Amino acid sequence: MLSCENTKATISYPSARMLVQNKVASRIAAQDASLYDFTEEARHIAENFMGWANLASSPHVQPHEIIEVVHQLRNEGFKHMLLIGEGGSTQAPMTITKYNKPDENLFDIKVLDSVSPTRIRTITSSINIEKTVIVVSSKSGSTIEMHANLEVISHILETYVPREHMYNQFIAITDPDTPLHKLACEQNWRACFLGQKNVGGRFSALSVFGLVPAAFAGIDIDTFLSRGKEAELTCKKNMLDNPAIVLASFLYDNYKNNRGAFSFLTPKRGRVFGLWIEQLVAESLGKNGVGILPNIETDTLLFMENTNDRTVISYTTKADTWDERVNFHHALSYIHKNVPSMHYRIQSVIELDEHFVMWEYATAMLGWLMHICPFDQPDVASAKEACSLLLKDGLQEPSFKESFIGSFDMGEALVTTSPAIAGTSLHDVLYALLSSIQPGDYFSLNAFVPFDGEGRREALERCRHLVADSLLVPACLEIGPRYLHSTGQMQKGGPDTGVFLLISADEFRDIPVQYNDVVSLGRLAHAQAMADTSILSQRGKRCVHIHLPNHAGVTLRALSDAFNAIITEIKTGTMTDFWK
Repeated sequence: MLSCENTKATISYPSARMLVQNKVASRIAAQDASLYDFTEEARHIAENFMGWANLASSPHVQPHEIIEVVHQLRNEGFKHMLLIGEGGSTQAPMTITKYNKPDENLFDIKVLDSVSPTRIRTITSSINIEKTVIVVSSKSGSTIEMHANLEVISHILETYVPREHMYNQFIAITDPDTPLHKLACEQNWRACFLGQKNVGGRFSALSVFGLVPAAFAGIDIDTFLSRGKEAELTCKKNMLDNPAIVLASFLYDNYKNNRGAFSFLTPKRGRVFGLWIEQLVAESLGKNGVGILPNIETDTLLFMENTNDRTVISYTTKADTWDERVNFHHALSYIHKNVPSMHYRIQSVIELDEHFVMWEYATAMLGWLMHICPFDQPDVASAKEACSLLLKDGLQEPSFKESFIGSFDMGEALVTTSPAIAGTSLHDVLYALLSSIQPGDYFSLNAFVPFDGEGRREALERCRHLVADSLLVPACLEIGPRYLHSTGQMQKGGPDTGVFLLISADEFRDIPVQYNDVVSLGRLAHAQAMADTSILSQRGKRCVHIHLPNHAGVTLRALSDAFNAIITEIKTGTMTDFWK
């Protein structure tokens, strides 16, 4: 059942009484948009996007309709499911299907929300494309990454299956009358499951966007929804022990006390749930110059001291070994006693549903408390528009070019800085960027490079951790373009406390695409990184974009060595031999 397991979080925070007295929980359940009447625009948006509040109690599509299609495909010999999408259309499905241990899934499930050719080759090499159901998911039906990847996968499938038969392997999940809906009808796809227009992508976990992939994982979606229904009944109560009220008031009252970030701690399997929480909270609340920062962390030693700038929310989730469980609970013992914390437990994938509900209700409550409409994402749209212009008119010239990281000849890198960061060399701009970090700030490394392959993720994770450990601020590692539909909203629309390094790179064996102005997947990723940099710069944010000549593990390792040298220089005041 939904409850917090530690006593510190059961304290009645002041905002909890405000939520109860104003009947916020029951008004959310009733889809009462007048909750958000602090502006006319906020109320109007809420009127059109509160349908998520009773998805489990009143499902738009009956489970048997989904199960029938899934079992038919299984009986026909299909073994794999490839989900193509972006943002809210893939984050909950990724959480559900990855949390459900892969060898327990009915289908072998892969998620493609990257435009990296390396990532695509990694995925397609691990499946039998002729035995793969391709599920294309998009609320708007027009997402550029989805359409580009759909074109690439279709070309691959066409080399094995005649065009007149290949669309029997395609399923669409989208809203009515979208470009994707029309395409699926025109090409006579196997099935098309339609969502509800009054449910936004990041609030769609209990809709067809989450339920269809859950069925492919072999999850009993009737039971899944029944747990969600119980959670909806609990979370709509105007009572102090309502778990959504407890969670919202914990985060809000600490936010008011200058703890505007929370670090999410969990065993490895649960981190994908953290990605869903990250998107929900950051994209819903990071706007109008305010926001609460979710930070997925792995090192509890960072909390041995009370830095007074964040809280901790931890989850005990299912672990594959006894040793992993013991290690996690031992790690939690290092958190300083004065760091406000909450602890939850999820034992099975079925329990995810009720936690989806709790977090959605809590986030809607936080929007009310913060006077922020939680249902729009204005700065996500601005980055999309900037990317479209770059693809059409051509990429911009960088601030300068550089061939060396220290003594390492990497080839020519393109470096672009915002007006807030001065410098004409890689050393100078990295020093200016990292030395600008002050208490109360956070750092985000936004990487448009594949994490597949030896040494890539490790090098980027080292950069993130060096900042977190040495400068004592929350530090995030975000994957592009996924983060553009998630924390990207807060980075551009939230408080001016973020410090950003964007990394992109030329791809080995780029893949050509003919969708609109996209000529290749690699060029799309480069344009997205450049567009995000331009919007961050226009907002006066501290940011640097480095476009590397390649994404080899050794190149990223050299970058992490540069990070180490710069941070040492900041702490000692002396330039290290690395840069001499």
